[in-house]
Amino acid sequence: MEISRLFAAEDLLVGFEPADKWDAIGRLVGHLVSRQAIPEKSAARVLEQILARERSMSTGMERGIAIPHAAVDDVQKVTACMGIVSRAGGLAFESIDGQPARLVVLLVIPKAQKLLHIRTLADVARVLSNESIRNALIAAPSARDAWDALSRGEAPTPR
Repeated sequence: MEISRLFAAEDLLVGFEPADKWDAIGRLVGHLVSRQAIPEKSAARVLEQILARERSMSTGMERGIAIPHAAVDDVQKVTACMGIVSRAGGLAFESIDGQPARLVVLLVIPKAQKLLHIRTLADVARVLSNESIRNALIAAPSARDAWDALSRGEAPTPR
């Protein structure tokens, strides 16, 4: 999956400034609800599933990336948004490498599609492992600029 197809420009939240990782997850779920990507009636259940996943093991990766996610019954397709933390100190996310997160990607994946879940996580991690893409996203002055950087910087996944 080309991850630029996973996100609309409006789903790249530039200047994202949550208080902590729990606030970040809540805000990102709220964003998807406001964009009607997640039904409002399902919001609390989706949020709880993502929080439960995060409590079981942090989704803070390395290189300033966190990918809170959950497989849920209430969605029919992969739904995603990304918070781009602008403060230089980033956001504490209990990451594998101990570094703060600058890119917080929320993924909500249909529970019945386990293979898609694994592929989507891998594709997001692969693209964001590119330092120039990460730097361009963090430096982007607008959501459109962030989306352009993402789409220019990724190479299609060979399948």
